[in-house]
Amino acid sequence: MQKAHRSLISALGLSLLLATGQVFAQDSSKEADKVNEQQIKQELSKWAIIGQRQIVYLTEKAVDQYESTLLDDKPNMPGAWMLMKDGKTVKHISIDDQAGDAPAQVRILMYRAALKSIARRGEITAAAILYTGKVKEGSDEKALVIEHEHRLGISGNKVIPYEVKNGKVLYGEAVTSEKPFQMFYDSKKEAAAQRAKNAK
Repeated sequence: MQKAHRSLISALGLSLLLATGQVFAQDSSKEADKVNEQQIKQELSKWAIIGQRQIVYLTEKAVDQYESTLLDDKPNMPGAWMLMKDGKTVKHISIDDQAGDAPAQVRILMYRAALKSIARRGEITAAAILYTGKVKEGSDEKALVIEHEHRLGISGNKVIPYEVKNGKVLYGEAVTSEKPFQMFYDSKKEAAAQRAKNAK
């Protein structure tokens, strides 16, 4: 009887030990999941910072080149620039031969189509289209509009009020808002999936 009692206690002890081992294994598994989640978040934020820096770099270069258009008395036509895969080379796109006398709105559509074609082939990192408009409907205050997208899933519009004084362009405070993806992706979901893929 005592032997049976001892073997029962041993069996209970063993099963308790196994159960405890499973709990520890589950706990360590949860800890590993938390660590993985933190690493993914860190990776994502790192990529987001890189993407933002590259967008800033591209838009600065594009604005520098586009500024002469703002000083011109002629109606302003849109312009487009792209950041190549090396993250440093910025190229201007010219559609003048194809666009002919097309109005600004049509040219914007043509730039979007051209940049989408290049972006979907994986040839560029970021793209920007610059054009002018009014700050508000019925207002005479002019604004520079910058549509920008990045392959890391960043897409936005920047609206910057400006005025020309003594041959110089003076910029106001920029307002940035999100915009639908049009060049690199078809949706936010697709962009998020790409960001997650980059983080791995």
